[in-house]
Amino acid sequence: MAVAGCTKCIKYMLFFLNFIFWLAGGVILGVALWLRHDSQTSNLLILQFEGQQAPGTFYISVYILITVGAIMMLVGFLGCYGAIQESQCLLGTFFFFLVILFACEVAAAIWGFMNRDTISKELINFYDAAYIKALDVSGAPNKDAAVKVLDAFHTTLNCCGKGNDTALFTTLAKTLCPAKLLSPPKDQVHTIFYI
Repeated sequence: MAVAGCTKCIKYMLFFLNFIFWLAGGVILGVALWLRHDSQTSNLLILQFEGQQAPGTFYISVYILITVGAIMMLVGFLGCYGAIQESQCLLGTFFFFLVILFACEVAAAIWGFMNRDTISKELINFYDAAYIKALDVSGAPNKDAAVKVLDAFHTTLNCCGKGNDTALFTTLAKTLCPAKLLSPPKDQVHTIFYI
């Protein structure tokens, strides 16, 4: 049954909005897959130090994003195809998945709010343990693993140390910090000479 007039406008508006929804799901899915398979992120999270695995809360969040992105793409497709075909079955399935997706997003928001500090605390504790071991001058057996952990953190996050600590720079500076942090940027040389 073909529609006309205002109903036709609503049909195409529903198609357009679901197409945007489908694209947003694709972007979320793409970013989540990139985070999961990015070499720097993976190197940071597969590290082990003294039998302690890097925190897995990040991977849980990424898997949630992958699931949400895939469901959003499915829901967007059902909405687009159902609107163009004017199929009540497809539009009913679209609405059902939309309600489930909304409930999952509310649950994920509640979970994220309840665990908002967990990821950072786990990463800070893991980093602190490796930092203390890397600064150990007695030649501890796990010092090389600690240096690798710190190197992965510093390379991934483009940072160097815990703040204004000079201990890190005097003992491990050349081996831990990325080269671009040790050398001044070429476009800022005139400012450095002026100071």
